[in-house]
Amino acid sequence: MNGTCEAENGTASWKRELKVLGLFAAVFGFLFFLPVGVPRFDNALKEGLELTKWYAQEHVMLCLIPALFIAGGISTFVNQASVMRYLGPKANKATAYGVASVSGTILAVCSCTVLPLFGGIWKRGAGLGPAAAFLYSGPAINVLAVVMTARILGMELGTARAIGAVVFSVVVGLAMHFVFRREEQAKAEAAAEMPEVEAKRPLWQNGVFFASMVGLLVFANWSKPAEPTGLWAGIFAWKWPLASTFAAGLGLALGLWFGLKWRELALAALPVVILSFAFPHEPLIAFIVGCAGLAVLCARNPGEGREWLNATWTLTKQIFPLLIGGVFVSGMLLGRPSHEGLIPSEWVSQSVGGNSFLANLFSSLVGAFMYFATLTEVPILQGLLGSGMGKGPALALLLAGPALSLPSMLVLQSIMGTKKVAVYVALVVVMATVSGLIYGALFG
Repeated sequence: MNGTCEAENGTASWKRELKVLGLFAAVFGFLFFLPVGVPRFDNALKEGLELTKWYAQEHVMLCLIPALFIAGGISTFVNQASVMRYLGPKANKATAYGVASVSGTILAVCSCTVLPLFGGIWKRGAGLGPAAAFLYSGPAINVLAVVMTARILGMELGTARAIGAVVFSVVVGLAMHFVFRREEQAKAEAAAEMPEVEAKRPLWQNGVFFASMVGLLVFANWSKPAEPTGLWAGIFAWKWPLASTFAAGLGLALGLWFGLKWRELALAALPVVILSFAFPHEPLIAFIVGCAGLAVLCARNPGEGREWLNATWTLTKQIFPLLIGGVFVSGMLLGRPSHEGLIPSEWVSQSVGGNSFLANLFSSLVGAFMYFATLTEVPILQGLLGSGMGKGPALALLLAGPALSLPSMLVLQSIMGTKKVAVYVALVVVMATVSGLIYGALFG
């Protein structure tokens, strides 16, 4: 008996060593054949680093960190029963999908920034259908992006994008719920057996708290419009005063209802105010100091504040490394606007002409894997249309691109698993392809 056990242990040990040897061989082979010195590879490496640098400068502080704090707040302060009631598998479908499908009109975020928010409501028990609808609509239904599409690319394409994005979010959510309906049913039954947890504060207080953070996120990232006049330009001129107002509202909520001490809140706010006046043209400095001050305040509060910080840090560890790695790989493969990666831009231009099935499918796939920052898809499409891109593939890219990206796929896999991500991506790509075919046939 002992001999048999020793033989089995020896076999298992030998298999482990073979796996290690295989890993070593794979890494060695990768390094040995690495095409360093080949111009296209060297340029692609540069593009990956450039895109990662740009993302770190433009999106991490203003977009990702506030989104992580909001997601951590959802995990800490939102009663799970409330999430289940309004967004759970057995929630009223009209309410759940109605709220989720228009969330993008409020959240002007990209496919990566919406991930912490999705992770927050998903972990609190939101149904897969409404959560998927929110995941799609967050970056896809961006009012400013739709307006820019209509003005620059034409009213037909802008209208088709707006209608398609809203319909997509609902259909994608319903399809995800149907495909995984057994899991959702089990989730609903498990939630029904959970005891009702008494809320620590009224719903409206939590509402003010989250509205303050969402307002700060939205106005801190308000993009400069193409035209210097009008409502959007007026809001852009006041973006930082508006963001500061919401930040002050957040401070008041933390002091009134979340147990943080007024003296500590004042000490954290003082350097932010000083830096805002000392460096009026560099608001990012005050913003960074404000985020750091909030983290210190939470760490010093042994109650809900520290729980909030811990939840935010847990999401950060899960999302940030995959996100940065995905942005780098996306930059290497597809480059940046007007800059090539490993895949030549001529291949893309030549593959999206006309209105064939392959042209729409290729456009959907490129949009799904390429990283689009908020609003950048419009000038990219303008250039592609000028190079002969068909109207159908243009709509397909608009419907698949802003809502998906390689970085977001990597993060989503860690949140809800490979199978659900594969189904979600397939649904978006197929629907974008079909929509492009129909639109191209009608207006091409």
